[in-house]
Amino acid sequence: MVVHPKIHELVLRVRYAETDQMGFVHHSHYPVYFEMGRTEMLRSTGLDYRSVEESGFLLVIAKLSCRFLSPARYDDELLLRTHLKRVTYVRIEHRYELFRGDDLLCDGETTLACVDRAGNLQKLPPELGPTSD
Repeated sequence: MVVHPKIHELVLRVRYAETDQMGFVHHSHYPVYFEMGRTEMLRSTGLDYRSVEESGFLLVIAKLSCRFLSPARYDDELLLRTHLKRVTYVRIEHRYELFRGDDLLCDGETTLACVDRAGNLQKLPPELGPTSD
């Protein structure tokens, strides 16, 4: 039986190189933060992306959304909350919330699709697949 955590939290600190001329985190870094959340959520189960990919399973972004509510700034300590929304036989859906203290700065969602090295959709490996869908 596969056990998927439903929520994972990761503390991040904004680095200077992630900010733009206005001193805000550039919008292109938020999907990177989301990826960090997914990666660490998977790692918390004892798995890692490297071993999944070495087994021939690639998880690619099929859908990404991000809603910006308030900017993050250099040296802010942020809390990224990653939620596992849904796991099907070929897809994994996550939801994200990024906070500075109690303030929600942005939220977003991703859908990952499992493909082989040729880009063909394939069933998730058993350790990542659905538990009882």
